[in-house]
Amino acid sequence: MEPIAPARLTAVKKSYAVRRVNFSDYSHLEAKAATPKPGDIVLARVQTIGSHKRIELPNGRKATLHKGDEILLAFGNRYAPDQYEAYVPESLEPCHMVAAGGIAAKATSWHDKLSGPTTVEPVGILCRADGSALNLADYALPTVACSMPATVLGVFGTSMNAGKTATAASLVRGFAKSGYKVGALKITGTAAGGDPWLMHDSGAAQVLDFTDGGLATTFGTPLDKIVATTRNLLRTLYRSQCDVAVVEIADGLFQDETRQIASSPLMHSLFDGVVFAAGDALGAVAGVNSLQQLDYRVFGVSGAVMQSPLAVREIVMNVDVPAFSLADLQNPTTVSGIMEQTLSGQLAVAQ
Repeated sequence: MEPIAPARLTAVKKSYAVRRVNFSDYSHLEAKAATPKPGDIVLARVQTIGSHKRIELPNGRKATLHKGDEILLAFGNRYAPDQYEAYVPESLEPCHMVAAGGIAAKATSWHDKLSGPTTVEPVGILCRADGSALNLADYALPTVACSMPATVLGVFGTSMNAGKTATAASLVRGFAKSGYKVGALKITGTAAGGDPWLMHDSGAAQVLDFTDGGLATTFGTPLDKIVATTRNLLRTLYRSQCDVAVVEIADGLFQDETRQIASSPLMHSLFDGVVFAAGDALGAVAGVNSLQQLDYRVFGVSGAVMQSPLAVREIVMNVDVPAFSLADLQNPTTVSGIMEQTLSGQLAVAQ
């Protein structure tokens, strides 16, 4: 055990991932015998600068990293085809900062475009006086018992960078412009502030993500935990009087947690319909067909593929749903059409 002076903890660069933690709870660092678990808070020292040259602070600012900097991260697994595959190590061995939002893990593979991960040396896990580790799960929003927003729309996609976040933000913008009080929710992925800030900027009255549910990342998280967290976050949006919720699901339908979510009757029952974001026509058609086979009401296709008129033409020739540009999704006329389909679906279920 190693006591840590308050001044030292004040001086370190705290990441977005740990923004909910009450640091008055800490007593000391556990530096030797600790076995890290997902969500544990770790004080780490930067050893070498790799592809992540900055760390995202709780306020969204990206702070430049220097060798020797002390930073506060949360342990978590990461799955990102365009970034890193990484896992929580079994000990406090040197590892990596695998996401700018503040995730510590051992990178095992990464995209060729990256120079390699930023390496860090864990100094110790923050603990309470009783020896228990500070963990993000301890700072999750409280469980609430109430209804959920009247309309819940999901955004699935083909993979990372397919345009899911831009699609979700455009839906938020369209509903907000149409007079709805909109809540935005990201239920899977890796801790990062950029997506929530974009949802706020697009007109969301309240924005939550899985970190508000006590998770640093969701790769490797059991489905029942994701379901329970999602339901509670939706109820929290309802408590804020949001009547519409736009829910983004990270990564693509082949990613394990996303596949489980799409296939889960419990998750399916939460959505009134979905929009599918894709990077190419074949992915769009395959994704729509997959979701329709799972009995989802697919309102349309959007995402990065919409930048190509030829690809859009291929989509509309091969699926029975419209293709929406981001501007279309922000148009009250499109929103009105989606709401008509949503209400008709809700009536059919009620009957």
